[in-house]
Amino acid sequence: MTTPAMTATATAATVVAPATGADEKTAGTPAGTPAGTPAGTPDDGARLRAAADFVRHHDTATLLPLLLPGLGGPQLHALTRHLSFAHAAVLVFPPDPATLRAELAACGLAADTPPLPSSVVRDRLAARHRRDAAGLDVSILRPGVRAADGTRRAVEVFALTVPPGSDLRPVAEHERAHQHEAHLAFEVLRPEPLLLRGLCALLADRGAAPDGGGYNPHENGTVLYFTAPAASLAGYRRVELYAPGDHRDVLAGHLADGPAARPAGHVSTGTPTDQPAETLLRLLTGAWATQALAACARLRLPDAVPPGEPIDRAVLARRTGTHPRALATLLRYLAMLGVVTAEGEHVRLTEVGALLREDAPASMRPLALMYGGPFYRSFGALDHTVRTGETAFDHLFGENHFDHFARDPELADLFDRSMAASTRMFDPVPAHPALAAAAARPDGGTVVDVAGGNGELLARVLTAHPGLRGVLLERPHAVEAARRTMAEAGCADRCSYRVGDFADVPAEGDVYLLSRVLHDWDDDRCRAILRHCERAMPAHADLLIVERLLPADGSASLATAWDVHMMCNVGGRERRADHYADLLAAAGLDLLAHTPLPLDAALLHARRPERR
Repeated sequence: MTTPAMTATATAATVVAPATGADEKTAGTPAGTPAGTPAGTPDDGARLRAAADFVRHHDTATLLPLLLPGLGGPQLHALTRHLSFAHAAVLVFPPDPATLRAELAACGLAADTPPLPSSVVRDRLAARHRRDAAGLDVSILRPGVRAADGTRRAVEVFALTVPPGSDLRPVAEHERAHQHEAHLAFEVLRPEPLLLRGLCALLADRGAAPDGGGYNPHENGTVLYFTAPAASLAGYRRVELYAPGDHRDVLAGHLADGPAARPAGHVSTGTPTDQPAETLLRLLTGAWATQALAACARLRLPDAVPPGEPIDRAVLARRTGTHPRALATLLRYLAMLGVVTAEGEHVRLTEVGALLREDAPASMRPLALMYGGPFYRSFGALDHTVRTGETAFDHLFGENHFDHFARDPELADLFDRSMAASTRMFDPVPAHPALAAAAARPDGGTVVDVAGGNGELLARVLTAHPGLRGVLLERPHAVEAARRTMAEAGCADRCSYRVGDFADVPAEGDVYLLSRVLHDWDDDRCRAILRHCERAMPAHADLLIVERLLPADGSASLATAWDVHMMCNVGGRERRADHYADLLAAAGLDLLAHTPLPLDAALLHARRPERR
């Protein structure tokens, strides 16, 4: 995390621009695959872990509006009554069943039942690759996952065995690169033909396009696939409705509306064709949602609601000192956004709303205050940035984001806490092999967190690896916050601190962390920061970078929204994996791999070329 004081030295070095143009070998490389290597490089474990993490942290009510932007009110309530988020699906290509079992176990996934044949995916693969379906032995497993709310869901694992030397390798390479079968599935709770047709029509009305399906006689279930709208924020491009039983009559109509039935040249935009004005209005009111959430946080409404219990609206108004009728209007809107549920005169916090409580683990209240405060104001000058290329925040406040926050201790503290609100993305980081290898060193390893903020990531790493020591480089007030974090985590005696900027990166570390730093800066400054790291790193050291990656194929991603945010507020940017590979190469480092993290983030692994 870049901080206000760590700004000057990053620009001091003379910078030579790398050759322009994307590396065609890495553009489109799937997450978890080393940059510059063929798309068929196995990364099934990373996909399985990402799918399991997604299932743990999402539920039906919060996921549907992400999949179908603009969904709300009666339509959202109708879908949540009849659908239940069931699983995230991934297609993998193990060389044999034993390897698949080992990969599942490594991800904490245990299949409770033997695999069944998957005729639906088998037939889709056969059609897509012009293969004989009889030669495609596709099995299906559904290892269970316990969600954050205690609900039992699953990761649906399709497995096509591809032994070494098999002629199916091109199939595996293509599917790994394009992830056609990755999807999110919702089970239809009480499937009836009329209801199924209504659900299909509602999804199509919100911009989801029919995309095939089938009936699986091995488990007596019907699947209806859809392509998610182009504006979807869920990170998955396909959606499945799963209806127990034989519903081939409904399936026939669904397939008739799919891609094969569309006229040549037809392009689906993912926008409902019969109500573009309503869609645009819903998009235009996005600012209202931001301010409603910020107002909810400022008024401390979630803190006044007993966890897991309903509260009378009049009681809530008294507790928060708000106008009863005005509060009722806000609560009605917050219910539409999925923050609360209304039960007559009572309201109850949803899982989403609970994240706005001050005492929630990794509370997102600071984010709501930041996005509804300084960043909201600067977004009002986004057109200035687009017109001139200048940072809107600087134009509005008369100074850059870092200097402005550094002069205001309360604002600087809010910024640090808002950064900590997204630490869910750090959950898988401590398990990275580079950290495990450092922890296994005979004398214990050292992890250097460059611009490590309040120490949240480093504390997680040290907690997971008791043999590691930590060094955190930051500005003075952030160092004090990090000391508190380390003390609370029980790691105070294994961490030291360095006050300084990027030119002061400590030497002699085994692993260097650079989390959410590079996206704050333009390319020249990023190269300078990476050179400072490279000069400090011993020959054996690894560099781990946490950032959001722009998708190479233009698919929906939080990174695309953050790219606008960084441009408008700090003059930075999000980047594709091949772009980061170029920046690292200019600093004498190789990008080896990038694996997915929660919240649409990624973990990039780099080191010196001689260690490859």
